[in-house]
Amino acid sequence: MRKPDGKIVLLGDMNVGKTSLLHRYMERRFPDTVSTVGGAFYLKQWRSFNISLWDTAGREQFHGLGSMYCRGAAAVILTYDVNHPQSLLELEDRFLGLTETANNDCLFAIVGNKVDLAMERTTEGGDKGEASGKAGSCVSSKISRQVQPEDAMALYRKILKHKMLDEQEMPAAEQMCFETSAKTGYNVDLLFETLFDLVVPMIAQQRAEEPSQIVDIASCKTPRRTGSGCCT
Repeated sequence: MRKPDGKIVLLGDMNVGKTSLLHRYMERRFPDTVSTVGGAFYLKQWRSFNISLWDTAGREQFHGLGSMYCRGAAAVILTYDVNHPQSLLELEDRFLGLTETANNDCLFAIVGNKVDLAMERTTEGGDKGEASGKAGSCVSSKISRQVQPEDAMALYRKILKHKMLDEQEMPAAEQMCFETSAKTGYNVDLLFETLFDLVVPMIAQQRAEEPSQIVDIASCKTPRRTGSGCCT
């Protein structure tokens, strides 16, 4: 198998849907609930490059492995659940530190998953917020979102400052903060393919800067023979 040209790693607390996002993109399906043990990866060909996509476990007992998986990463997808504010806080408190082993110019995407579960409560036959039970009133069974897009963009800008990256030289927060649904596929392709398009030029530049592995035989001098002291 060809060695990957670049690496993208997904980080985030358990149950935010990291594995489901990868399954939705790579296999075009929404899997049954599974927990990742340690880590797993897919290999995706994008243009002429092979990019590995690493899924990491969010459980505490596997937390230390995240730093190893992030080593040399070109991009990190920090994933949270839009219905659970704590999962966004965990990105800064627990997972950002794992990215110290990533490339210096590593890109960061902040992804709020499970938007299919988030919808403002609405009522029919009455104003929003009226008590249910009145004639003609119906409250949606879906739950209200708990994290707003502005919260994710604020974290993105905070990460750039923490990494001492120039905000003018990095992609804008509006470009790197996504809301997705692994269940419906909403924005999943956009997420991964935006990152691929951003990572590929970085990989190409890195490859161009690597020293050539070609040896010029013509320029190599043939070593002169020296006589043996015992046979001259």
